[in-house]
Amino acid sequence: MKEPEKNEIKRLSDQLDALNRKELQLLESGDSEKLGTLLKEKETLVTEIERLRNQRVEKLSVEAQKLQKLPFHREITKKEQANLGALKKSVRGLVVVHPMTALGRVMGLQVMTGFAKNAF
Repeated sequence: MKEPEKNEIKRLSDQLDALNRKELQLLESGDSEKLGTLLKEKETLVTEIERLRNQRVEKLSVEAQKLQKLPFHREITKKEQANLGALKKSVRGLVVVHPMTALGRVMGLQVMTGFAKNAF
């Protein structure tokens, strides 16, 4: 499940890379008029990418705060990780966060952690 911000950041980054390649060609040819418009376009892309990244981090931090407010959280053991489907079925509303995901990095997790309303 990809969020729309991530897709838009990817698309804009690809456009920015293309503009960077064009910039080299324009510098070699010496066309200053086209170079000026290219630099303006580049600047707008950079600001939009930065805005989207900030929006994505804000969205992740809000989600992290919601998870932190859940009353029960603990590390998921290796045995439970092996049969995660059964664990999720036995504990309703369990949310498992891996430390290598974007949400896990925002939360500063070191191990796979489960969050739930009820003790598990």
